[in-house]
Amino acid sequence: MPAEFDIYGVYVPRLLILMLLAFVVSIVIRRGLAWIGAYALVWHRGLFDLALYVLLLGAVSYITRWYFT
Repeated sequence: MPAEFDIYGVYVPRLLILMLLAFVVSIVIRRGLAWIGAYALVWHRGLFDLALYVLLLGAVSYITRWYFT
């Protein structure tokens, strides 16, 4: 698994790309949760969003590990 990607001569860490991908997915999920009103059941929205992001980052990292071997 490569530790970094070469994008037009610039080495970009793999984790940075995974973090950006997880952030985009997180935005979509957070908007969906806000639209259906699920945040009314959450005690602390900031902590919930952080936990959601960490879980998504782990999932994206786990899913993409087979594609970059």
